[in-house]
Amino acid sequence: MSASPPKITDIFSREEIKQLTTRSDLMGWWAVLSTWLIIAAAFASVAWASQHLSSLGLVLVILLALMVIAGRQLCLAIMMHDAAHGTLFANKQLNQTIGTWLCAKPIWNDLSHYRPYHLQHHAKTSSNEDPDRCLIADLPTTKWSLTRKLARDIFGLTGLKFLVGRLLMDLEILQWSVTNNIQKLPQQHRSLLSYPIAFLKNSYGMLITNSVLFVVLASLGYAWLYGLWVLAYITPFPLFIRIRNMAEHACTQRSSNMFDNTRTTHAGWLARATVAPLRVNYHREHHLMAGVPYFNLPVMHHMLLAKGVIDNPPNYVDVLKIVSSR
Repeated sequence: MSASPPKITDIFSREEIKQLTTRSDLMGWWAVLSTWLIIAAAFASVAWASQHLSSLGLVLVILLALMVIAGRQLCLAIMMHDAAHGTLFANKQLNQTIGTWLCAKPIWNDLSHYRPYHLQHHAKTSSNEDPDRCLIADLPTTKWSLTRKLARDIFGLTGLKFLVGRLLMDLEILQWSVTNNIQKLPQQHRSLLSYPIAFLKNSYGMLITNSVLFVVLASLGYAWLYGLWVLAYITPFPLFIRIRNMAEHACTQRSSNMFDNTRTTHAGWLARATVAPLRVNYHREHHLMAGVPYFNLPVMHHMLLAKGVIDNPPNYVDVLKIVSSR
């Protein structure tokens, strides 16, 4: 590890820090509600297409809806991430409650498990103790290898593997993680009854929120649309997660300096709809000052550019070229 991280006060004045770290309940609610409204619009579009378009037209609308829903599923994950840092809302209880029930649980995640896990990533970024290190440890790779990884995501193999892993974690057979770096938990002296009890204890939030989503769709006469939620979760969602992870830390320096071990990536409208929701592409800024809420990250980025601290970032195509350059 090299290059000590910079002092925030050497870059920003105390007034600038206060401005950047000011949180907003209104902006938090806007992020959450707009995300669910877009999900609702995607469902509604498919429902409309099923009544008014040809089979080909319906298939095209479904494919588009899957991309939109998966992008908003990633947005739910990012809002859980922001709630873990206490920046989604100004109110602490809203971060915990809304971050849990409207962000984490619908995508089978857990804010209470995620928070200490993710804070370890911030404290140990790019070191051997970084729990996310395994996500980018084999990069750069070849173009053919990257193509195989992306194909596994697109065709659902990664998503199915994740579902099995999540099930085993909630059964307390595997240690909780959001990566493939997982460990088996001791199973000696466990009774058969302990497995369903553990599953219900760990998965009840996912079961409740997904049941509510299913019931709402069923009450509208479109229960089958819930399949789109599951299919998006298995196919485009893992693809978007992989690209996001590669953009943030892959092929950066092994350093304790976030200007070296973290990457900000330029995101156009398509990237923001898929792999970079809620300004998550400003990742160097986030690691520099994790208390900055999502809506101030672009402000912070432009301030850093004006101060000459950073250069213009690459885009996601550039990142894919970098990580497949071996």
